Amino acid sequence: MPSILLVCLGNICRSPLAEAALRAEAERLRLDLIVDSAGTGDWHAGEPPDPRAQATARRHWVEISGLKARQVTQADFRRFTHVVALDHDNLD
Repeated sequence: MPSILLVCLGNICRSPLAEAALRAEAERLRLDLIVDSAGTGDWHAGEPPDPRAQATARRHWVEISGLKARQVTQADFRRFTHVVALDHDNLD
């Protein structure tokens, strides 16, 4: 089964929104897909998404408040078939 990890800096803004959007689209299309998100930094680990990201998600009828930030691990590169950096700074 395809699995996608979406990565940004702190895992509290871009990647949780992208995770929710991709999950919603995969569900709409009835795709069997594993989706998760993580950050390259660890300073927000365990925290919920930023309130602005939560508000943006709610405007699109998506709830992300239950997500918790985490840092990318070496195991992620074995677990996921695709790892997507959401900006050039986190690609390196």
